[in-house]
Amino acid sequence: MEHRIIQNFDSLATTPLRHTALSLAEAGYAAITVETALHERIVLDDAELTIDGTPYPLAGRRVFFVGVGKCAFAAAHAIEEIFGDRLTGGVALDVSPLGESSLQKVEMYVGTHPLPSEVNERATERILAFLAGRAADDLVIMLISGGGSTLLCLPPSPMTCTDESMLWNELTARGATIQDMNTVRKHISRARGGGLAAAAYPAQVISLVVSDVPGNDVEYIASGPTVLDTSTIADADAILTRYAIPSSLRISCIETPKEQKYFDRVTTTLFLTNQHALAAMHAEATRLGYIATVMSDHIAGDVRDVEKTILETLHTVPAKSVLLYAGETTVTLGANHGAGGRNQEMALAALADIHDDELILPFASDGHDNTDCAGAIGDAVTREHARTHNLSITEHLEGHSAYDFFTATGDALLTGYTGSNVSDLIIAIKK
Repeated sequence: MEHRIIQNFDSLATTPLRHTALSLAEAGYAAITVETALHERIVLDDAELTIDGTPYPLAGRRVFFVGVGKCAFAAAHAIEEIFGDRLTGGVALDVSPLGESSLQKVEMYVGTHPLPSEVNERATERILAFLAGRAADDLVIMLISGGGSTLLCLPPSPMTCTDESMLWNELTARGATIQDMNTVRKHISRARGGGLAAAAYPAQVISLVVSDVPGNDVEYIASGPTVLDTSTIADADAILTRYAIPSSLRISCIETPKEQKYFDRVTTTLFLTNQHALAAMHAEATRLGYIATVMSDHIAGDVRDVEKTILETLHTVPAKSVLLYAGETTVTLGANHGAGGRNQEMALAALADIHDDELILPFASDGHDNTDCAGAIGDAVTREHARTHNLSITEHLEGHSAYDFFTATGDALLTGYTGSNVSDLIIAIKK
């Protein structure tokens, strides 16, 4: 039986158009599988390590691994398989239930997300202590991925992880962009904003970054733990002021490492991005006979505005067209709201305007759209399911309860933990 990442592929694929959309999503997921990419792009022999064609001498050197984010455990498994006895040790901090399994050389810590916790603080302290013991001849391979910002929680006293959680809630409710969010977060943790690079000094560091941030700016992915931060405390303070964050919150900002020596021996590479997924989906759509177009790899803005723009474009394209997008939208929540995520909200909003010969499938590359669903299908079939269950699209949109809506209709996408995270992906198709 064919292995599929989408667990409910067969139950969702009730029309040819749905089958096509789900096949494209499968191709996208397959292209961003971290373990596969590491095995394909790392070459190891007795004296040399080569990553994407760049050689690194290994003779007489110890090799260590540090993984942070939603891809950390998947990467740790691959690194142990690739290096075997050549790996001296490592630490991985992830949010995945795969942490229940064990590795031979890499310590595994399961943190919390999207809100930080004391568990995250203790694991971050362990990572910094682990890196502090490295020597100039050591080689540290890091896999940095989305979710790392929340996981690398280590606020300066008297601030606590609870204070950071309250700050996250305030910024999220006000629709803060990921760039603004992470500019602030870089200045409230010793591990972010170049903190891991400073901790690993003077060892050589190879930082492989899996991007979940529109535009792929490595300063903002997981709050840039291995790169020189160009922002300052003043920038963080300005963002707090712009979003009217209450002064009652105990926000203690610190400056990030600015000495160039911490970064001279760090090589930071964009290892996987949403462009890998978009290219794979484009190729699959073309193979299936569609006119495929990658419209954007960095969409941003309010989810309702983005949804309207996508559908307005979809209405104008010829039959057998596929439009592909990637990025990260925002949802501004009211005081009272239900469960859901931006992908489910987009699919729900589209139901009011989508034509019978069209379909939209927004989904999270990490498989977790703020719920146990990755996303949802918006099409005429879903609309009919809503009528059958006497569900109001408007009421669920106003209450931001897309999860309840799609759970009832049975049109949510289920993948479980994917071990990848390259932002959200959107497929829009005309029959």
